[in-house]
Amino acid sequence: MELLLANKGYSSYLPVHRSRRQRSDRVRQVDSPVFPGYLFCRFDPLYRLPVITTPGVRSIVGLGRVPEPIPDVEIDAIQTMLQSGSGAEPWPYVQDGERVRITQGALAGLEGILVRKKSQFRLVVSVNMLQRSVATEIDQDWVSPIGR
Repeated sequence: MELLLANKGYSSYLPVHRSRRQRSDRVRQVDSPVFPGYLFCRFDPLYRLPVITTPGVRSIVGLGRVPEPIPDVEIDAIQTMLQSGSGAEPWPYVQDGERVRITQGALAGLEGILVRKKSQFRLVVSVNMLQRSVATEIDQDWVSPIGR
């Protein structure tokens, strides 16, 4: 679908993460979509027909029939996490928790929600319109609360 949209002149982005899949005789590394069923694409909402008629496109996310853009800051945050090599993975959508900013390392400047998983801390970045999130493990010393 990305190639079909590119051939029509559109810029698209499919966020993927590397995961391990156990086969009967071996373990394979595979790239899987972070948000299964979703592909991000830049287009003019007034001229959406070429996008919606692309094979594989079922609908455009929005409010009713009106497309709603995903804020660039959310897409940029996901791209930064996935490109950092920090082991980002899909995460349940969260709204509660303290908003933090990463102060050092490859993710410096990134903002998200701090959550704890057992004894590890994770930064969760969400795409609110999709109600989906992605998380990566971080060092607790790398964060500072936003607004303090």
